[in-house]
Parts: sequence; structure tokens; C-alpha cells
Amino acid sequence: MNFEREELTEQVAQTARDFARQRILPHVMEWDESQEFPAQVFKEMGQLGLMGVLVPEQYGGAGLSYIEYVAIIAEIAKVCGSIGLSLAAHNSLCTGHILAFGNEEQKNKYLPKLATAEWLGAWGLTEANTGSDAGNMQTTAVREGDEWVINGTKNWITHGKSGDLAVVVARTGEPRTKNNATAFVVEKGTPGFSGGKKENKLGMRASETAEMVFDNCRISDANRLGEVGEGFKQAMKVLDGGRISIAALSLGIAKGAFEAAVNYSKERHQFDQPIANFQGISFKLADMATEIAAAELLTYQAADLKNRGQKMTKEAAMAKYFASEVAVKVATDAVQIFGGYGYTKDFPVEKFYRDSKLCTIGEGTSEIQKIVIAREALGG
Repeated sequence: MNFEREELTEQVAQTARDFARQRILPHVMEWDESQEFPAQVFKEMGQLGLMGVLVPEQYGGAGLSYIEYVAIIAEIAKVCGSIGLSLAAHNSLCTGHILAFGNEEQKNKYLPKLATAEWLGAWGLTEANTGSDAGNMQTTAVREGDEWVINGTKNWITHGKSGDLAVVVARTGEPRTKNNATAFVVEKGTPGFSGGKKENKLGMRASETAEMVFDNCRISDANRLGEVGEGFKQAMKVLDGGRISIAALSLGIAKGAFEAAVNYSKERHQFDQPIANFQGISFKLADMATEIAAAELLTYQAADLKNRGQKMTKEAAMAKYFASEVAVKVATDAVQIFGGYGYTKDFPVEKFYRDSKLCTIGEGTSEIQKIVIAREALGG
């Protein structure tokens, strides 16, 4: 990384850091307890350019790279994983899909609204019975002249109710056949398109996760992204970038938990000295610091490859897998260092602990990442 890039990255990170401390930190537990989705915060982040990080300036975005993007997500997640998750889903999934596969008319129509957070984005691939088995999805799109009729339900969708626009992948061919899915853009308010059940989650509670329901939802062929049958291939490419997002999210959560544990270990006294002086604690902190550093290197390696337009399926999967598991381990150890206090909501580590687990599940479970890594390593 050259000096100019380092300076830019630090400036952008500082902007995110300041915003997180001023506008998110005071409300973290309030939003978590009530499961409130703080839409206004995302409007404010849109004004700072944080909702269109990767979108070129010609479409109203910040025009930054994946290096700055990782730094932004990590800084927000250090304070609140929920806000970091929603920020990541909006940027890398919905907005990223249109940026990568939309035509010029679609980009000019949608990206400026998404980049400024005038519109909030959702991305629909997962279904109740087809999580990792997306080739067997039940949501269908049937062509009728110049229109498509979509029927089905998408589950576990970030901003499934509150999103103003969704990129939806629907089956347009027979189940378990090649090239059997197509991506579409569906705007809120389109007849037959509605938000369904909102999930009551263990963690990431201020990030809205809900169903999207399609009941004879009729859209124009102009809303189709790319060619018919390319939806699943597009989704896999989008997920490569999305996995870098989850790695960055994991990194932020891990750093937040680690910093809280370090500070507490210096303040908490037992036997007339800080518990940081005890080897049982200091060795935990040493392991946490080392694993975070390794996760950070893997994440930035994947981001650098993405920036240069090089294949990074394996590296993104490695970063996502390792960083998410590190987040869980670090958060678990942070709770242990806090002892009984770590199990209460008066201290921040119990929330990092709850939030971290989703990172090993969303956008491809740890087991799926191992499949991807093994396949790539074996040259498959």
C-alpha cells in the first residue's frame, strides 16, 4: 500500500470512527434491546458517503476502493455489529450487484439513490429450505411478454421490510439445472411485493432481518439484471465481495471485544494487582491479538485482489472463514476475561459475543467456506 493510499484509508477510517462514537455508541444497547432499526442513522451515513463507498463518483458515490471499504466496515462494527452488518449488506450486496451487472440505464436510475441512502437496498437469494442449496430455489419468475411474474418467499433478508429496492434472484428454469436463475430489481411499492416476518434474533438485533414475499409480482423486463439464466453466477461473484464484507465485519467485532478486554484487564484488580499481570489473562490477550492480526492480513489480501480485478474466490473464503471464527473466539475469551460482569448487559462484551456468531453463518457458513477453499486448493 503506497503512502497516499494509507493516508486516504486512515482519513476515511477516522470519519467512520468519529461517526460511530458520536451517533451510534450512545444508542447501541437501546437499539439492541428494542430491535429498532435506526433508519435515520443510515441516511446520515449516506451524507458522509458511507452508503456508496464503492460506487463511482459519476453515479453519486464515494468512488473508493475495497481497502477503504474494509476499514469503514471494521470501524463501525467495533462499536456495533448490527449497524456494520446493514452497512455491508447495502454496499456489497444490493448496490454491488447493480454496480457489477446493471446496464447504464439501470446504474443511472438506481445507484445515485442507493449511494446517498435516499433508498435502502436489500438482496434476496436465501430461502427457508434452500440456504446453501440455492440451485433448488422455489421463488420463480415466469416471463409473460415484456414482463416477468415473480412468486415465492425469500428469508433472512437484511432490510427485507424496510428496503426501498431489492435485487432478487429467482428461478427461471427447472430445479437443479444449469443457468436456471435470473436477477431482477424490484422497487418497494410494486404490487405483489411485500415484507414478511421480521426475525427475532440472538444478536445483530438492530439490523433488520425479514422475509420478502412475492405474490404475482409483475415487473418489466427492463428490471432484469444481465442475461436470463445468469443470476446464480452473478450471485456467486457478488458473494465473493460480500465475504470480504463479512470478514471486515468480523474483524471489527473482534477488535471491539479485544479492546474492551484489554482495558478491563488493566482496571480490574485481584490480589492487589491488575488481572492483566496474570499469565492466564495475558496469554489469552496475546492469542487474541495474534489471531486478529492474522485475520486482518487475510482480509486486506482479499480486498487488494478484488481492487486489482484478480480472482479472489479462495482468498475471500479464507478471510471470511478465518475472521468470523476469530471473532467468535475473541468475543468468547473477552467474556471470560470480564468474568461475571461479561455476562451482563452493563458491559459491551456480551453483545460482541452474541453478534459474532452470525458472521460464521451469513453469506455462506464456515462449512461452505471450507468447501470453497478445498475446491480452489485442489484446482477444481
